[in-house]
Amino acid sequence: MLPASHDLPPRMATAAPAAAPDSHTRPEAPVKILVVDDEPSNLAVLEAVFQDSGYSLVHASSGAEALMALIHHEFAVLVLDVNMPDMTGFELAQLIKQRKKTAHVPIIFLTAYFNDDQHVVEGYGSGAVDYLHKPFNVAVLRSKVAIFAELYRKTLALEEVNRTLVQEVAERKTAEEKLRLLNESLEHRVQERTHALQLRDKELREADRRKDEFLATLAHELRNPLAPVGYAVRLLRLKGPASPQVERAADLIDRQVKAMSRLIDDLMDVSRINQGKIQLRKSSVPLASILQDAIDTARPVIDELRHELVAELPAQSLTLEGDATRLAQVFMNLLHNAAKYMDAGGRIELSVDASSAGEASVTLTDRGIGIAPDRLEKVFEMFSQEEAALSRSRGGLGIGLALTRRLIELHGGRIAAFSEGVGHGSSFVVRLPLAGLAEPAAIGLASEGLHGLRPARPLRILVADDNQDAADALAQLLQALGHTVHCVYDGEAAVEAARHFGPELALLDIGMPRLNGYDACRAIRAQGIQGLLQIWAITGWGQEQDMRRASEAGFDHHLVKPVSPDLLIGLLADAAPAVPAG
Repeated sequence: MLPASHDLPPRMATAAPAAAPDSHTRPEAPVKILVVDDEPSNLAVLEAVFQDSGYSLVHASSGAEALMALIHHEFAVLVLDVNMPDMTGFELAQLIKQRKKTAHVPIIFLTAYFNDDQHVVEGYGSGAVDYLHKPFNVAVLRSKVAIFAELYRKTLALEEVNRTLVQEVAERKTAEEKLRLLNESLEHRVQERTHALQLRDKELREADRRKDEFLATLAHELRNPLAPVGYAVRLLRLKGPASPQVERAADLIDRQVKAMSRLIDDLMDVSRINQGKIQLRKSSVPLASILQDAIDTARPVIDELRHELVAELPAQSLTLEGDATRLAQVFMNLLHNAAKYMDAGGRIELSVDASSAGEASVTLTDRGIGIAPDRLEKVFEMFSQEEAALSRSRGGLGIGLALTRRLIELHGGRIAAFSEGVGHGSSFVVRLPLAGLAEPAAIGLASEGLHGLRPARPLRILVADDNQDAADALAQLLQALGHTVHCVYDGEAAVEAARHFGPELALLDIGMPRLNGYDACRAIRAQGIQGLLQIWAITGWGQEQDMRRASEAGFDHHLVKPVSPDLLIGLLADAAPAVPAG
């Protein structure tokens, strides 16, 4: 406990500018020395001794004042008189050494009374680093204080260096943690890790990984429903000649399945699309037919949302030189976006202007959510979406407009977006070069038949797919071709059916419940079924790693949905060719 007299503040010497009390003395500030003596004359002498030293002297005339000074200042060294009235220098030194903050401060004792060895020993025992007798040698005292002052300066410098090192260590640990997270996120994409990657590298690679994963999943989900449609069309044709209307409907379905399959394949490589490496199948095609195909495709969405579509189609003689499927896709995307990003009951206008020489201009206008001025160009970037669309439940993937612009550019055209701002609708203007005004030849894809295909001998075939429509349609097609088929809808059922049915050929989907196709294939192989010729994977997963996994699991073929019936028939003939009659 400090006595009440300790509240008296210490006096700052005038030998050097006084520093404000603080808890952390900066290296460039004058070194502070505390001199404690109850005799004013002795304090004056000490002040004169250190007058030109550059030190900041703090005076204290008692132990209480000295303790108060130690609370408010940090000192390089203390010069204490031993014989003081309220407490001796030895007692003061012991109190100083007991306090953690001041225990390290060196103490030099000055005394004119205690000269015997016992007092010297007591002085050193109380924590002093030196013991000088009055009258003292000025040069000696200045030298000793200078040593401790320099030691103090170096200690402060060392502390600063230590703080810098601690900060650098913390920054290095932070950098190492970021690098560790980067390596983990890229582990499946790269074989070797590097410690030189920067944050931008991580963002680009992570975006690329998400894109590949998304497109693979999207392709799988789109291919699955196409498979049974293709099988059903071929099954209809196997049943024999149908009415012209049914034939036309079958042709239309067949063309659309093939067109959709082509589009899905293109979506699997966004970088190829951005580089313009899409193969176009060009022919002379009426612009009106292209627009009508696009309208027919987008009509269900337009009608569902109760929009009004006002379309002014050009004459059939207005033709383009281009890929009919791709160009129809361009305008289908624009119509679909117009319908999707507009509240129900809106209006869409489509018009064609061929007044410019050698060019047709198609304008599509809606009254939807509009586009902010700074977003008019960005809407054509890959995976770009308008923020206002986030509040709608029909948000798209951000691929359509990017693909649309690339397809238009591949046809030698251009597209631009116009809008007065958010909430004011938008217009898209597509300009395409004309091919001429001659009447074009009829366009269409020839229907595929069974002519020229080698037959296969009747087989016992196991079909497994969790998409029941796909499994049933494939089974019916195979039965129509003369094969005996057993159909199941999950992986475990496939393994069990193989044990009892004894198939010669197994056609397995990959993404099945209870047991995936890879494990089902391994389990069927492990049964050692006599007469089992081959196991084929028929799946919506079509990336290179999917094919590699199928081969490792024991599949003989990896077929990506929708499988062409002709390809399927040809592979059946390769696996089990029919025995010639006679």
